[in-house]
Amino acid sequence: MNNPIIVALDVAGAAEARELVGKIGDAAGFYKVGMELYAAAGVGFVEELLAGGHKVFLDLKFYDIPETVKRATAAVARLGVHLLTVHGSGAVMRAAVEGRGDAGLRLLGVTVLTSFDQSDLEDLGYPCAVEELVALRVRKAKEAGVDGIVCSPLEAARVREVLGSEALIVTPGVRSAGAGKGDQKRVATPAEAMAAGATYLVIGRQITRAADPRGEALRVLTELG
Repeated sequence: MNNPIIVALDVAGAAEARELVGKIGDAAGFYKVGMELYAAAGVGFVEELLAGGHKVFLDLKFYDIPETVKRATAAVARLGVHLLTVHGSGAVMRAAVEGRGDAGLRLLGVTVLTSFDQSDLEDLGYPCAVEELVALRVRKAKEAGVDGIVCSPLEAARVREVLGSEALIVTPGVRSAGAGKGDQKRVATPAEAMAAGATYLVIGRQITRAADPRGEALRVLTELG
């Protein structure tokens, strides 16, 4: 089977990330570099991962005026990374598509963070349910022409219905039964997420903080059959 796991390297620096990649070995080949690691290690570590034959999901959630998003996306596209996240605003996603051009970079619109629930949306002033905001951003993503969506596994089935079989659905908030939720609120197990239509599962602490990261990644794969 294809390995759907993207390991989240949510660590403080390149040395720690490099050690984890070494420990995980052949159990995973796709890594997420988010804001913390990118701020600490920058483009250099991204290039190191790529040079080592790994795929890279650059999770920077671009959100700025369209021209800035366009130019920043063009810069990421030149790196050769595989996935990039942008905010689920129509204008932002259209700018990212323009900036990407004909490069192989695939763009993901972010819907609602998996650490958010209804009370968080109310705090931000959104007068709608989480599911409604996700649905709106999915429609905008389809109109803008991005390649897929980041959403919680709880919304994956509905997103798949809207976007069709070819779209990428990347689900954070994935935890095996019994694993701690951390700061995530809208979660599911790996098997549940895949059954709902996820393409990739973003898994961080369950693997990266395990005594045996490679063994834990392989154990998650066994859950998927």
